[in-house]
Amino acid sequence: MLKFWEKNDIFQKRVKANEGKPKWSFIDGPITANNPMGVHHAWGRSLKDIYNRYKAMTGHELRYQNGFDCQGLWVEVEVEKELGFKTKKEVEKHGIETFVNLCKERVRKYSGVQTEQSKRLGMWMDWDNSYFTMSDENNYTIWAFLKKLFNEGKVYRGTDVVPWSGRSGTSYSQMEIVEGRKLVAHKSVFVRFPIKDRKDEYLLIWTTTPWTLSSNVVVGVNVNLDYVKLKAVDGSIYYFAEENLEYKRLEKQFKEKKQWIDGVHKLKTIAQIFKEHGGYEILETIKGSELVGLKYEGPFDDLEAQNELGGFPVVNDELKEKGATAVDQHQVINPGKDNIGNDIVVGGEGTGIVHMAPGCGDIDHRIGKKLGLVDLAPLNEESKFIEKFGWLKGKTATDPETTDAIITDLKERRFLVHVEDYPHIYPHCWRSGDELVFRLVDEWYINMDWRNKIKKIVDEIKWIPEWGQDREHEWLDNMGDWMISKKRFWGLALPIWTFEDGSHYVVGSKEELKELAVEGWDEFEGNSPHRPWIDKVKIKHPESGLIGERIVDVGNPWLDAGIVPFSTLEYTTDKEYWKEWFPGDFVTECFPGQFRNWFYSLLAMSAELEETAPFKTLLGHALVKDETGREMHKSWGNAIWFDDAAEKMGVDVMRWMYASQNIEHNLLFGYGHADEVRKKLIQLWNSYSFYATYAAVDGFSPEGRSLNESDLTILDKWIISKLNTLINDATVAYDEFRVDKFMRKFEKFLDDLSNWYIRRNRRRFWKTEDDDDKLTAYQTLYEVLFTTIRLLAPCLPFVTEDIFQNLVRNSVGNAPESIHLCDFPVVDESQIDESLMNKVDALRKVVEQSRSARNKANLKIRQPLGKLCYAVEDDEIATFIEENGKVILEELNVKELERVSEVTDLIQYEMKPNLPYLGENFGDQMKDIRNAISTMDVDQVVSSIKTDGSISIPLNDEELKLGKEAFLITTVSHDGFTSEMDGGIAVGLTTEITEELRREGMVRDLIRNVQIMRKNANFAVEDRIKIGGLIDGKMGDALNDYKDFFYNETLTVEMKEDLENSEHESSFEIHGQTITLNITRAHTSKG
Repeated sequence: MLKFWEKNDIFQKRVKANEGKPKWSFIDGPITANNPMGVHHAWGRSLKDIYNRYKAMTGHELRYQNGFDCQGLWVEVEVEKELGFKTKKEVEKHGIETFVNLCKERVRKYSGVQTEQSKRLGMWMDWDNSYFTMSDENNYTIWAFLKKLFNEGKVYRGTDVVPWSGRSGTSYSQMEIVEGRKLVAHKSVFVRFPIKDRKDEYLLIWTTTPWTLSSNVVVGVNVNLDYVKLKAVDGSIYYFAEENLEYKRLEKQFKEKKQWIDGVHKLKTIAQIFKEHGGYEILETIKGSELVGLKYEGPFDDLEAQNELGGFPVVNDELKEKGATAVDQHQVINPGKDNIGNDIVVGGEGTGIVHMAPGCGDIDHRIGKKLGLVDLAPLNEESKFIEKFGWLKGKTATDPETTDAIITDLKERRFLVHVEDYPHIYPHCWRSGDELVFRLVDEWYINMDWRNKIKKIVDEIKWIPEWGQDREHEWLDNMGDWMISKKRFWGLALPIWTFEDGSHYVVGSKEELKELAVEGWDEFEGNSPHRPWIDKVKIKHPESGLIGERIVDVGNPWLDAGIVPFSTLEYTTDKEYWKEWFPGDFVTECFPGQFRNWFYSLLAMSAELEETAPFKTLLGHALVKDETGREMHKSWGNAIWFDDAAEKMGVDVMRWMYASQNIEHNLLFGYGHADEVRKKLIQLWNSYSFYATYAAVDGFSPEGRSLNESDLTILDKWIISKLNTLINDATVAYDEFRVDKFMRKFEKFLDDLSNWYIRRNRRRFWKTEDDDDKLTAYQTLYEVLFTTIRLLAPCLPFVTEDIFQNLVRNSVGNAPESIHLCDFPVVDESQIDESLMNKVDALRKVVEQSRSARNKANLKIRQPLGKLCYAVEDDEIATFIEENGKVILEELNVKELERVSEVTDLIQYEMKPNLPYLGENFGDQMKDIRNAISTMDVDQVVSSIKTDGSISIPLNDEELKLGKEAFLITTVSHDGFTSEMDGGIAVGLTTEITEELRREGMVRDLIRNVQIMRKNANFAVEDRIKIGGLIDGKMGDALNDYKDFFYNETLTVEMKEDLENSEHESSFEIHGQTITLNITRAHTSKG
């Protein structure tokens, strides 16, 4: 089909046909052009294509612009792997220009790979007009955004403690850190800080990052908590939170083995730790406020950095003048509450006394700034200890050997109390995978004190699901300033120039840069605005006249993606074109993470530039995981690449999976799931194939024909009503961007079409005469199939095109060239007959429940039964069932149909109290309720619950109402019946098998074996046959009784013992006899 679409310019013809029609603006969230696509990418891309195709079929003009995300660490890491580099310094040695060009080449390579994969997925885009976030247009539009913020005084350089990757040599923003959180086990330690001027008295401290103890400045307590004064067996006295003494740390995680790591032992309580050291005694309990002000000795006070005036390596001159050092500032403080009012120090995990290192933790740093504490920042850009940290210098903080060395040192100097493996979620680099540290660095920020502008436009958007709106507000309420810089090489070159007087200037365009440039312009011109070319340009400050250089930092990559509603629509060069397509009508991406990433950057940049939402509707979907619910990872061996899935499953199977998945739930993707979907796809194909086969045999063509209302049977009207209901449901679902709801409705419709309409109408197609009834059956099925594939075309573009070309193009001369050039079906409300649908559905329910009853009694369908009894309250439905009783008798192989007045004629109820429910909701009353239930009449309970939704029981002189949840009610068949009940309809099949019924069942088994022979011989369904072979004994007697029936069912025209020119022979065991038959074709119905 891809070749057909390309050869015949189908996409271009669709675009041309919709020119000038109402615009529908889709904004594509760019896919990272760094590797081949995985199946997780294909979910979002399928949804994008589905809604684009639907809008095209409903007459809208689209832009069809795909996007590629090009810049950032994810590309750099892969290029470093190719070069064998492990550090940032190796890149600098290799040469930034060469490295950046390799990054560009990788993007070009994989954007090409992803383009071809997306085409294979069936994704219609203007592939010659994809946007690239590394483009000059994208980068310079971000410059304009930053310039506006600069003019408002919102761009600043700040010093803060931020997540840092030693492997990549760069920091991470708030929005990025969540992406790389992993479950790991660290060595956590309980250590003791000696309280000054108090002999053998200690503050008990706990930390999962022992390396930060090197930079401790203060400890914090909660002034409102109670703290114990515990005396150990050696006479040492320890202070810690009272509730932590017996607190069972991570008990739930250990029991459930969730968020736990194999091999990690159960954590000990603090009480257990001291008991193992010989026991303890609680001397008294005091408030945390009584500990505030106590001075203590730190575990690394001998380090030179601990004694540096004003901190180290960043020196606070004001504190230096005051003679402040970390050692001098060691004391217990009250850190108070965070910015949303929660206590910073709490009981539970740890000890209730928190060690604080303002140079190693973001919260600690904020507290340090507030209280005037020095900063000790021990790590360099490779996460290694720097000078003045003694024996630790050169050691990597995240290296387990460093941790072991620190623990050994603490033990030798008697600071260590206990060490354990502690499982917890810890941030890692979401691309390189290395553990992050928190490091004090200079970065560039956007002051986000204008967040209310963003919050306002959040409420202008339709969020699907609705809770996405609250999640976005939650992020906006708690976010800090936006860190926009990265100390890397490949990315947006931040247009910030700094000057010797400490000032900075943001350049807003290429033209402004040229105007201000005093050096390096000739070397830069003709290159993209990236490192190293942009680094060569020096500018003259327009006010001070000072000469400045560009900072070497590159930008946060979410700036690249957030600007696309402006950069891709020519915001800075053609405002009129931008106005035609802005705001976008629709965006869709994976929800987790995007609230603080792409959605946030889109909203923030649009709020700043235009104070309006950049799109009208946002559809968020969940994650793709493997069939067991685990995340997919290459290292785990459970990742599935797109090409592998497309080859093994088929693209339409994949798209069916994506389209039918509830967007709020994770998609458990795998080949087992695909097999189930493939069965449904085959069911659709077989429905079409049934029509195509018999239409070809009979030479039927729908061209020039239409349906006549008076010729329609009940089933014709029923399926047409069902079809128009489906059209209505599909239109609503597509318009609401919930195609999954349509697919669930379609799957039910497909069952109606295949397992009821077609199956019940087979004889209309099989009969030899081409009368009006047969032609009506063909025309009805044709129109149903044609409409159905148009409804499905946005979801399943390949199979629907295949069916369309054979079903429509080959039989209707003026049909569109492709199904994707057709209009979307429009519902005909006059064809929807709710009453008829209810009646036929009730009849089907009788059949389905009766089949279930047969299965329960192990009575195969080929064995005739004497009677089916049913109970239904609605007289109109009962009348319909009686009028169409022949259908039920044929379907169920039953001789007689009878309505009974009461459900209890067919089934009897058994009842027990639902003890878990009663115990949870009624507690001490459960025993009395249980006794009361044991005396109740089950039929009365069922009737009351059915009528009123509950039943009242007397209990201790009061009336207590119990709903259906209080009872466990099951049904049992009456003697002589096998019965089922569901939805107000009860059925019961008589189980007695007479001799006459048994003999007919034997013949039906013989028919089945002959049908198998026909199939194995590859006979056409309409071929008449002759049968040779001896059938004697009980089977022969039974056959003589039902010879005409046998002949009709098998299309047999003659039977004799010897048959010349046999085409197929088979032997089989049946009812204790071995029978050998051979068959040959006599003639066909059209022969």
